[in-house]
Amino acid sequence: MAAEPKTPECFQVAHRTRSRLRIVVPALRKQVERTRIFGVLLQKHPAVRRVRVVPALGSVTVHFDPAAVTTADLQSFFGKLLDNLGSSPTLPSAVRSGTNPAAPLHEFHVAVEGMTCVSCALLIEMLLRRDPRVASASVNFATETAQVLTSMSWDELSGTLRRRGYQARPLDSVAQRRVWLARETTRIGKTWQHCFWSLVFSLPTFLIGLFAPRSRLMGWVQLAVSAPLLLGGGRGFFDRAWQTARRRSVSTDTLVAAGVGAAYAYSFFSLASGRGGYYFEAAAGVMSFVLMGRYLEEKARSQAGQAIRQLAELQPLTATVLQSGRPVSLPIEEIRVGDRLLVRPGERIPADGEVVHGLSAVDESMVTGESLPVVKETGHRVTGGSINGDGALQIRVSAVGADTVLAGLLHTLDEAQTSRLPVQRMVDRLSAFFVPAVMAVSGATFFGWMAAGAGFGTALIHAVTVLLVACPCALGLATPAAVMVGTGQAARRGIFIRNAESLETAAGLTVIVFDKTGTLTEGRPRITDIANVSDLDDAGLLRLAASAESHSEHFIGKAILAHAATLGLAWPEPAEFRLEPGLGIAAIVEGHEVLIGNQRWLDRHKIESGRNLGDAARKLGAQGKTPVFVALDGHAAAVLGVADPPRPDTAEAVASLHRRGVHTLMVTGDVAPAAEHIAALVGIDRIEAGARPGRKLEIIRQLQNRGERVGMIGDGINDAPALAAADVGLAVGHGTDIAKQSADLTLLTGDISKAAEAMELSARTLRVIRQNLSWAFGYNLVAIPLAAFGKLHPMAASAAMAASSVGVVLNALRLQRD
Repeated sequence: MAAEPKTPECFQVAHRTRSRLRIVVPALRKQVERTRIFGVLLQKHPAVRRVRVVPALGSVTVHFDPAAVTTADLQSFFGKLLDNLGSSPTLPSAVRSGTNPAAPLHEFHVAVEGMTCVSCALLIEMLLRRDPRVASASVNFATETAQVLTSMSWDELSGTLRRRGYQARPLDSVAQRRVWLARETTRIGKTWQHCFWSLVFSLPTFLIGLFAPRSRLMGWVQLAVSAPLLLGGGRGFFDRAWQTARRRSVSTDTLVAAGVGAAYAYSFFSLASGRGGYYFEAAAGVMSFVLMGRYLEEKARSQAGQAIRQLAELQPLTATVLQSGRPVSLPIEEIRVGDRLLVRPGERIPADGEVVHGLSAVDESMVTGESLPVVKETGHRVTGGSINGDGALQIRVSAVGADTVLAGLLHTLDEAQTSRLPVQRMVDRLSAFFVPAVMAVSGATFFGWMAAGAGFGTALIHAVTVLLVACPCALGLATPAAVMVGTGQAARRGIFIRNAESLETAAGLTVIVFDKTGTLTEGRPRITDIANVSDLDDAGLLRLAASAESHSEHFIGKAILAHAATLGLAWPEPAEFRLEPGLGIAAIVEGHEVLIGNQRWLDRHKIESGRNLGDAARKLGAQGKTPVFVALDGHAAAVLGVADPPRPDTAEAVASLHRRGVHTLMVTGDVAPAAEHIAALVGIDRIEAGARPGRKLEIIRQLQNRGERVGMIGDGINDAPALAAADVGLAVGHGTDIAKQSADLTLLTGDISKAAEAMELSARTLRVIRQNLSWAFGYNLVAIPLAAFGKLHPMAASAAMAASSVGVVLNALRLQRD
């Protein structure tokens, strides 16, 4: 047996499989920028496929190619990077030579104008990654966006892209995104104009070539009629092909420009020399078909991105600001944190904030997926994009721009759509060589036909047909188009997916591990019983318990505080507070030592619960309630009964997972009787009660080591390590921020039936990806040889090329059907 690789002292290995390693770096805990930089540095390793970081935990999960690197070498690489990183929050100069070591990193979400094919996206990504100031870059042609982590300022980044012939537009806020979407609509309109006028000029050219007698005069007429097409709608292809050539690269524009240009040039010289053999109608027809295909492709891609458009349009363009008590309408870009807004009945809430006056029911369905309106009153938080009901509200703005919930949702959707599946990385590598390979085949076709005795014109037109029929865009769009529509459709259902690999993995889950409180149950526990054996009355006991729990975020602590508030009790601040996850809390209140927790918490402090409280605890557990012990000054004082019934939809959600062949397991820190009661009500296959947070992690590892693909659904801080370790972590929407950061998927409404929906959508998306790739590869493998052997007319070739790329997007759009 091989020896375990030695782990450097600067980190601990929390989880290990054949192709995945999760480490915890104590020095990076809560160090957001340093953790993200460490993740960026790991991506530089050629064997690393994907990195996921959770700064709140100092957790780093690395997916790698086991055939390219050993675990020992990878751990050694981790140690060296951490040594270099030290305590500085910036990239070490040894890794980023040529940059200012003190320069902070900025993450930009960018819309890129001017991309016409997948080759453009690959070129931009390559250029950015070669820049020493860029830590990471990902460009997506399907969404026409990029994500860049760099030490450059916005002006430097946009200038870099502009010098390469592309326009960059910021997408950090919802308002900026709406500007981009408006420009996209305008651009599609211009493409349609070019398409329309190309048909106007190409149709006469085609009719002359088809019906008019072949003569030199008709050739000059064809040239005159088709020239505006070449210099108008077709000029963009030649301009972009020239810019690409200046960067020593090629693209689809290169193929079109070379094919159409060669046909026009040959026809012109033949006409000028009086030799005959004109192909003006073919060149004009090809240009029209290509422009038509580009228009249909842009239209289809815009439709595929409807989820982002619909989310962006939730934010109104203006807001009513109260200035000295008077309502003033201002553009949304001018709203600032602290402004007081008036939201009239039926209006959309412009920004995140807190209600300071008024009462109304707010429809949050488009933002959170919650179908029922939620009552909002003074002190309640509201989310920008929600629809106000019948009452007027005054809110104080708490977040604007990129910091709003709506912008965060759009950012999450961007991350998922920009990320790549492993198969897409392979296709991208192939696409980088595709256009040069096609040009080589075209050249071979020309010389082959010439060697076979064909005339120059015949050989040229067959070579041109090869250029026109090839379709790299179909290859490049096959996976991103499906991922874009799949993640968008998931967002409409209240499921936000962080990366494409999670979308792929979700389809193959075999076991789902559940937390209980707040996941299977409503998450609103309440105190139903008090068995008090102390010298204090119930109110006095609850006052001390509420004080002790006042710094806790646990559901039970909130239940105690809510019950004390209902009784009208006031409680002091605790002098000391300590939390032990999975056991309980300890506090000093008015000189009393207060312990609140489970039986193990009392056992640790060597406190006997006594017969009466022990019997009461067992009785509560048999009723499905959680017994919570309270001890004062080293003596058991009471046991509280906490009830948290299962969510109404939980049983059906579990049943839907069972119908998919998925096994279910509930792991909870609750006592066994209460856990068994809930499991029986909702149909969970197996339970493990009394589990501490670390036990959830152990169970997930054990299942993975047995070959299971494990999903974890949870919502609390205690669930964060398990969510990060699972093959797919699913956080319910009302969970803590740490839980959401650790998860791959977020179920916004907390409805766990969405887990089965996510698995079903994942399976459908993978099926569409396989269909698209089969079509894209099959089309090029068949069409290019047919063109090379002279079996395709140039116009038929261009029509087939246009239909190929449009076809993969239309196939992806089938995912929008419910």
